Amino acid sequence: MKKLVIIPTYNEKENIENIARKVFSLPGDYHLLVVDDGSPDGTGAIVKGLQQEFEGRLHIIERSGKQGLGTAYIAGFKWALQRDYEYIFEMDADFSHNPEDLNRLYDACVNGADVAVGSRYVKGGNVVDWPWERILISKGGAFYTKIILWMPVNDPTAGFICYTRKVLSTIPLDEVHFIGYAFQIEMKYRAWKLKFKIAEVPISFKDRKDGASKMSRGIVKEAMYGVWKMRGFK
Repeated sequence: MKKLVIIPTYNEKENIENIARKVFSLPGDYHLLVVDDGSPDGTGAIVKGLQQEFEGRLHIIERSGKQGLGTAYIAGFKWALQRDYEYIFEMDADFSHNPEDLNRLYDACVNGADVAVGSRYVKGGNVVDWPWERILISKGGAFYTKIILWMPVNDPTAGFICYTRKVLSTIPLDEVHFIGYAFQIEMKYRAWKLKFKIAEVPISFKDRKDGASKMSRGIVKEAMYGVWKMRGFK
């Protein structure tokens, strides 16, 4: 079964080669697509320099300027669907997601899930090296989302995910509204509303060691107000 890991990047030169090599070292013949938003630090050039070594497995979409997480993933999803990938993964570049957990997400989908979410907030999941304020905001946001949307997902903003092809080919990708953490909520909510089975797989989420976080007040605000808009989705 063809498997594609999509990693959106903006200024990830410290991490991108290491994360790519780690993905390719795993059993299971994973392919990797980097969606780079014109990183001024040369992230895209590093990826292109590795393509000969990993010919046919390492791919890149280069975009002009910072266009947001959601649009990067939508571009990646469309690219994957055009090339007949069966399992499509979301993952961060900064090792906050452990690449070795890709196989656990894949196994969850092979065993019946349509969407497998790497979850911090189910039994066995946890967060490492986050300040308590950020944990409070994250857990509070998850609880807030569950109350408003009634969606039975404990970690709705999670960004470590495996989608089966049938999910991404059914969701109307051109109608997805949001670009930050609200994008992650929206994709899960649309899948759930379409009656797809969502499984949460416990993971240990570690704060990045290299590079800068992309978290901002605007992203948090989008998620807070976005969930109310989602209630109107069919």
